[in-house]
Amino acid sequence: MPLRILERGLGRTIVSARRILVALVLALMVSGLCTWLASRKLAKGVPATSIPQAMYAAPSRAMQAGEVLRASNTELIAWPGSIPIDGAFPRIADVLDRELLFPLAKGQPILDRELSAAGSGTGLASRIPNGMRAVALRSDEVVGVAGFLEPGSHLDVLVTYRPEQSNESLTATVLQNVVVLAAGHQIEPDPDGKASDVAIVTLLLTPDESQRAVLASAQGAIHFVLRNGADSALTGSGPTLLSQLGDGAAVPRHSVRPRAMAAAVAAPTPKPHGIEMVFGSGTNDVRSVASQDGGAGR
Repeated sequence: MPLRILERGLGRTIVSARRILVALVLALMVSGLCTWLASRKLAKGVPATSIPQAMYAAPSRAMQAGEVLRASNTELIAWPGSIPIDGAFPRIADVLDRELLFPLAKGQPILDRELSAAGSGTGLASRIPNGMRAVALRSDEVVGVAGFLEPGSHLDVLVTYRPEQSNESLTATVLQNVVVLAAGHQIEPDPDGKASDVAIVTLLLTPDESQRAVLASAQGAIHFVLRNGADSALTGSGPTLLSQLGDGAAVPRHSVRPRAMAAAVAAPTPKPHGIEMVFGSGTNDVRSVASQDGGAGR
């Protein structure tokens, strides 16, 4: 009797274990099926919306400043439409026959501010903004800084001259913080940073500044004073007269010549001397003394 009860309990335990095992297998199969279906659905994903691309004009090769854009050196490049570029050109025809003001790399979109004005032509004239003028001035490259000037430098312009009805010369500042447009025939800085000796510098001036520059060049010698490009401060100092160069200057001791020093020492006053005259002979001689000033004494 007890044996039968034991067999029955064991059989029930085995049946329960089988049921649990089958349930686990079924659960794994169902979960695997669900995972597979979800992965396939995620693999398909949401259909991506196509972003339209923009086309911009760009150099087909690396170009230097001063080169003119032609159909042979310009191409259209694709650009993401979600990132538009202000000032770019969607057509090549919009940039033809315009000169580059700055170097551009291949495939770099061309911007309007990097080109000369439409219809302004090429060369130096294309670099003159509206309302400005280009004036060439001559300076002495020996006493000035003309040898260190290059396009883009900032400088002051000084003039030395003698005004009418004046007995002394003066030096005055005519222009301040003006930009060099060209140094000699060079309109771009030397890529190697080499300085070139030039006597003629072309400045970018307003019409009023142009008149002052031309008038100053007709009055006397022009000199250029180089300044820091970040320094835009304007000074209000007046002209410097020739007589002001020696103000407060001490004369060095060694500059006085020995002869001048000797001449400055007063000579001693000479002693007066006279002439003694003797008349007769013996003890009754008569003596007379004549002084240097013409008097006589006995």
